[in-house]
Amino acid sequence: MRTVILGISAFYHDSAAAIIIDGEIKAAAQEERFTRLKHDPGFPIRSIRFVLDETGVAYDDLTAIVFYDKPLLKFERLLETFHAFSPRGLKSFITAIPVWIKEKLFMKKLIRNSLKEFGKGKVRILFSEHHLSHAASAFYPSPFEEAAILTIDGVGEWATTTICYGQPEGIKIIRELHFPHSVGLLYSAFTHYLGFKVNSGEYKVMGLSPYGNGDSVQFKIFKEKILAELVDIREDGSILLNMRYFNFATKLTMTNDRRWQKLFGVPRRSPESAIHQEHMDLALAIQEVTETIVLALVHTARKITGSKNLVMAGGVALNCVANSKILKAGDVDSLWIQPAAGDAGGALGAAYAAYHIGLGGPRKKAGIFDSMQYAYLGPEYADQEIIRAIRPYEAEYEHFKNFDHLTAFVSEKLAEGNIIGWFQGRMEFGPRALGNRSILADPRSEAIQKKLNLKIKSREGFRPFAPSILVEDLCDWFTLDKPSPYMLLVASLKESLRYPLPENYFTGDLYERLYHIRSRVPAVTHVDYSSRIQTVSFESNPKFWGLLQEFKKRTGCGMLVNTSFNVRGEPIVCSPEDAYRGFRHSEMDYLVMGNYLFDKKEQRALPLKYAEKIIFPSD
Repeated sequence: MRTVILGISAFYHDSAAAIIIDGEIKAAAQEERFTRLKHDPGFPIRSIRFVLDETGVAYDDLTAIVFYDKPLLKFERLLETFHAFSPRGLKSFITAIPVWIKEKLFMKKLIRNSLKEFGKGKVRILFSEHHLSHAASAFYPSPFEEAAILTIDGVGEWATTTICYGQPEGIKIIRELHFPHSVGLLYSAFTHYLGFKVNSGEYKVMGLSPYGNGDSVQFKIFKEKILAELVDIREDGSILLNMRYFNFATKLTMTNDRRWQKLFGVPRRSPESAIHQEHMDLALAIQEVTETIVLALVHTARKITGSKNLVMAGGVALNCVANSKILKAGDVDSLWIQPAAGDAGGALGAAYAAYHIGLGGPRKKAGIFDSMQYAYLGPEYADQEIIRAIRPYEAEYEHFKNFDHLTAFVSEKLAEGNIIGWFQGRMEFGPRALGNRSILADPRSEAIQKKLNLKIKSREGFRPFAPSILVEDLCDWFTLDKPSPYMLLVASLKESLRYPLPENYFTGDLYERLYHIRSRVPAVTHVDYSSRIQTVSFESNPKFWGLLQEFKKRTGCGMLVNTSFNVRGEPIVCSPEDAYRGFRHSEMDYLVMGNYLFDKKEQRALPLKYAEKIIFPSD
């Protein structure tokens, strides 16, 4: 009899569901992709419906349902925190406690009631600790028989960082750092102070940091003040935060803005306001401090486990700049990072923890790279479903019987400067589009970066774009000698391909630097000559690999700009209808779904019921 485990994460952000059968992951998806509410924290009923339907599993056939953290432990932390900081935090206490008493303390009952539509059986419900879920999501799908495990995020129940050791016998938690001392919350505090949204704007801080001037007096003062006043970093990577400067333990905001302004001499940036050099230097300062902490933690993990393999999960593991510094530091020989490293991946980790640790299930040998199926774990749509979805729009399309003919046409249009929505196969699990729900463009174009940010994605112009590159061409372009299929590593462009910077580079404003042509592939070369890499192999994604090969034949360049198929404030598209509506309400030139090609110039005016302009919320 097979063992079927359903993992669930919910009620904070990035709710998700995942299902594993006899230890093999079969399907996983975030709730936001179905509800179209970015970072949806609600109970993932639609994701659960998808993973059950995808695998053909009846609810009553589930061996167990596993929630990704332990609500009672989290409630204990909330009560003790409110007590420790009282009388501060009364407003937060009054806001939070009624919700806990009414709903979250009775999570088992809530889960059962939410799943009544699927069946009436009494399926066993289990709870995994938050950081154990992260650790399991990192270790069990990895290619390593044994590995040090590092999980870093905001906070789970009590833990904010853990060092574990994974072996065939299981996962041993060795060290924990507890709330309120948190690397993730430290970084999120700067995200908030720099005017971005916590739990979604951390990427923006990372993307802004290369604009900082590491040689400037201002940057050095900022970094010194962070280390002197905000955080005490111990030799082993553990930290102590000076809670006089932080409000997250007691209030509904992250920082004590008055004290921060006095410390840095810079007021909190208002969202959507201009970005000045002090903001860039502050972003660089916290990025470098975070890297220092992460590298110290990696060194400690290597020392106390004795392993030269490292796996990572938790939101901080999505900081691809820090990840690349880990490889360069040389403490570990091999690094593997869970592509859904945030709370969505906690659903998968909870299922793995229940199967391998709770039920003693055996671990199977990983595939060519790992057991994640290259993160292509979401819904896919047959040709008939694509046509059915776009029929109400009276869409014009061309159908290619031969996919090679389609890639030849698309590569020609890309080389001409067109921007193309690319919708193929199973949707990705995690925050990155990896060639199945992507917007693609020519990296050699000097105009593409600006057009993608401002005309297609409707987001801040300073944000960089990533290249997807043929794995066999990686070393010809970048200083990286390891595959990066999940877009979680940064590498520098080789010096021979760079163009020099002007002497007055740092005296110009952000956009003067941004639009300076720095290389042969300016659309994917950030201001410090770095790029966030996705390597593509035939094994990982044959169709996307074929398109890259065709583009290389035409241009000599085996890479494309790859950004997620969404606009600001929207999740990545899931269905053909999502893709078509995104295509029609942006300035993309073509859309490819399966073997169907849609040309913007040939589309009829939308029928009245579909013609209203979509107003996407601010991020």
